[in-house]
Amino acid sequence: MNKKRKWLVYGASIVIAAWLLNAGAAVNSESGDKTDTVQYDKLVTTFNYEVDPYFSDALAAWQEKGLSNATTSIQLDAAKPSRVSNEEEIKAGDYDGKSNILIWNTRNTGWVEYQVDVAESALYEIHVSYNPLKDGRKGPIGWEVTIDGQRPFREASSISLYRTWEDVRPILKNSDGDEIRPRSIDVSGWSEKPLTDSGGAYAQPLQWHFEQGTHTIRLQGFDPVALERIKLVPSKQIPDYAEVKAAYADTPSLAGDVLTIQAEDFTSKNDTAIKLFSDKNSRTLPRYTGRIIYNTVGGPRWLEQNQEISWSFEVPESGLYKIGFRALQNTIAQKTSYRVVRVDGEVPFKQFLAYGFPYSTGWNGMILQDEKKNPYLLKLEKGKHTLSLAVTQSPIKSIVVDVEKLIAHLDAIDWDLRTITGSSSKKTIDRNRTWNMEQDFPGMTDKMALAADVMESLSKRVVKANGNKDSISQGLDTSAKDLRALLKKPEEIPYQVEEISSMREKFGTFIDTLLKQSLQLDEVYIIPEKTDAPKMEAGFFGRLWGSAQNFIYSFDARDSLNDLDDKKLNIWVQRGRDYVDQLQQLADESFTPETGIEVKVNLLPNAELLLMSNAAGVQPDIALGLTQDLPVDYAIRGTLQDLSKFEDFDQLYPKFSPGSWLPLHYDGGYYGVPETQSFQVLYYRKDILKRIGAEIPETWEDVYQLLPTLQQNFMNFYVNPKEFTHFFYQNGVEFYEPGGVKSGLDGPEAYRAFKQWTDLFNTYAVEREVPSFYQHFRSGTMPIGISDYNMYVQLSAAAPELNGRWGIALIPGTKQTDGSISRWAGGGQRTGVIFDKSNKKAEAWQFLKWWLSAEVQEQYGSDLEAVNGVAFRWNTSNVEAFTHLPWKKEDAEIILNQWKWYKDIPNVPGGYFLEREIHNAWNRSVVGTANYMSSLEQAVRDINRELLRKQQEFGYINERGEQVNKLDIPIVDQPWEGIDRYVE
Repeated sequence: MNKKRKWLVYGASIVIAAWLLNAGAAVNSESGDKTDTVQYDKLVTTFNYEVDPYFSDALAAWQEKGLSNATTSIQLDAAKPSRVSNEEEIKAGDYDGKSNILIWNTRNTGWVEYQVDVAESALYEIHVSYNPLKDGRKGPIGWEVTIDGQRPFREASSISLYRTWEDVRPILKNSDGDEIRPRSIDVSGWSEKPLTDSGGAYAQPLQWHFEQGTHTIRLQGFDPVALERIKLVPSKQIPDYAEVKAAYADTPSLAGDVLTIQAEDFTSKNDTAIKLFSDKNSRTLPRYTGRIIYNTVGGPRWLEQNQEISWSFEVPESGLYKIGFRALQNTIAQKTSYRVVRVDGEVPFKQFLAYGFPYSTGWNGMILQDEKKNPYLLKLEKGKHTLSLAVTQSPIKSIVVDVEKLIAHLDAIDWDLRTITGSSSKKTIDRNRTWNMEQDFPGMTDKMALAADVMESLSKRVVKANGNKDSISQGLDTSAKDLRALLKKPEEIPYQVEEISSMREKFGTFIDTLLKQSLQLDEVYIIPEKTDAPKMEAGFFGRLWGSAQNFIYSFDARDSLNDLDDKKLNIWVQRGRDYVDQLQQLADESFTPETGIEVKVNLLPNAELLLMSNAAGVQPDIALGLTQDLPVDYAIRGTLQDLSKFEDFDQLYPKFSPGSWLPLHYDGGYYGVPETQSFQVLYYRKDILKRIGAEIPETWEDVYQLLPTLQQNFMNFYVNPKEFTHFFYQNGVEFYEPGGVKSGLDGPEAYRAFKQWTDLFNTYAVEREVPSFYQHFRSGTMPIGISDYNMYVQLSAAAPELNGRWGIALIPGTKQTDGSISRWAGGGQRTGVIFDKSNKKAEAWQFLKWWLSAEVQEQYGSDLEAVNGVAFRWNTSNVEAFTHLPWKKEDAEIILNQWKWYKDIPNVPGGYFLEREIHNAWNRSVVGTANYMSSLEQAVRDINRELLRKQQEFGYINERGEQVNKLDIPIVDQPWEGIDRYVE
């Protein structure tokens, strides 16, 4: 590369690096000041997708201009908007005891606009009187709010108004004596709440700047809600504890009994993900006695932003009280979890905006107190009160923002190094070249030194937030030392590109860890000022005796595949233990109470055990989680129930895409149901495509035009050589002829599709072997490619450093003669079946219908993700449930639009040979040198030979080669219209 080009590349990277986050200079006062003077705003970044400032930055800028809180309130009648997106779906009416209110019930995203006249230029909070419509949705009301067509800060795109939930009581027990985790019911009513950030970054409500004059407020969203009024109000100033305590001078000190509340007996919560847990500690009450008893709340289900639990209590006398908890906070070593503490709906003083619960290996008794261990006192009047704790990210939000900036800064360094060295890995870098850093990489060492300074600064801030050193602070310190070691030998820096990348990936995981705020509670205490706290921890002998009891209880095993219970519906599930336990809990909570049918769910380690158990005479009623080829394999051998024989099968069928039923059809019947579905979409790096000026390809012709640009920049496009259905289906090819006797791959369209597939590798130099697209995508060497659901989960769960820097799109399609683009693609699915030998077929069918319903699939998916994180995102095949799970809205739209084109391969006797021989043909043409036509012709001959053999075996063709019975294979040649109502 000549010097002119190097300077052009370097200059371009600086121009592109225009996004400068100012959160390091202006931190929300809730989070505290920084501990040093490191100039965070000098960090160079490489992408510019969030041009709006953070709220903390916007607020600091307004305050620098001298803007202050408003002095008066302004009220708007919600039933009188100036404009709405759809007058049929958003209109005035009556709801839940109130008349002339706005009923917003749109099928897709809608909006409402209000004109407001403001008398003073000032800062306001926006409060809304609302009532979520009871439509079965679980999540909060989500809005994007704009003022005069603009977002004043990025958090305005994600505003949340929460529902109110209660757990059904009393808690029921199953026949084994285990408590059944109670269901949550929506008890939302009319309430007035301020607009808050859905990310939980600020403990106080968001503020909005209005100049004097007339403005337009737009609320945009798609969650059904009734609105009574909208108010612009001055922000309430929360006093310091010292001020509040001074006002207690005339309040009498009390002595009396401690009021103990079992934490699991909470009054309400704002998220169904918050669940009860069974704890075996000897001091936890009620005591565990060998059967599941839900005696605590929270833990791994109470760690996400803004999740809130409330308790009600009544004090016998007016006076001063202390608040205490028996708490467990041991999820992440040395990390502090923060909660907003509210009493009667208000934060009493600043210290309760973000109260820290420090890490401990076991249960601890905690009295809310200051740094000198003096308890905080609250003045409570005689009578009823509420206490609530809500997760807040405010103490660590500024740290997270600056870690994001640091990651982007390292990405800029990584990009410059790779661009000039022409290297994508240690294996390809030219180690015989001598580098002069000042000449070849001007300014690079300064950028790396700044990165090291920032790492050390962030480490100190993490220690301050947690109160201790932890893995994050130590990881930042270690990385800073590694960078400084590199700077001592600058000529070696170009050889260490991978080390810079690994730092960037490691810091991405730090963000995810910082945002985890787990806390588990056993008891809540309201303690009169003069009364000592109760004993909140088990003594030595109590712990010893409890351990002995738990050891004895552990011998009670109730899980065995051999142990079929004739009184229960026996279900075997080929998934992990987490999935099995969750299904058992959900069935106990919902299915059994509703139907009276008891269920026993067991883990099926592998599908082969189904055949072995059948031979041994031990077979369940239902099996779930089977691959899509197994139902027809078993149906051919007469071991499964034809589900289409049930009277109401026709009501279930249209709830799933026609293409998903194809692999489950055999001889006129359907022998399985689709449970989960993968999808094929196009993944792309927004930042890298922007750098090279590339567009997202719509067709394969667009891919061909994109490839030279990628390859000139030492990058490539990813195509999985094992995925081939989209090439054939997009060219109008069916894999079998009508009747299923022969392959459908011997026509001109099939040869064209096969050539299109192999030419990508032979002519356009797409990589033939890619051990991990995820790793290449993460490092940037393959910034675009086609992959499935697993890739989405990996990026979401394990690549937080790429948040905001990647997206998905429809897979490239094939243009048709009428100008339309065909985007057919498969994906694979997991299925459920009913066995023919079951003597509970009616009950089994009732269970399958319950299991596949939108409400249950949504609940199951929400619970899985709440407990285990995004890595357990449930890819349900029920499209209605899918729309209610926590997918990003823009991603959900893409997946739904691609879902229209879902189409998998039918299964026929001998069909297993199809995939094998197509891959053999690809190997002959791509790895070998065979002509594509002759290679596919050979595959067709081999497939047809096996089809003939197997269909003779099962009586479809006689010994003379004549077709005796015809296999009816459904044809799916039109996109699924049933999904249209879910797609904008």
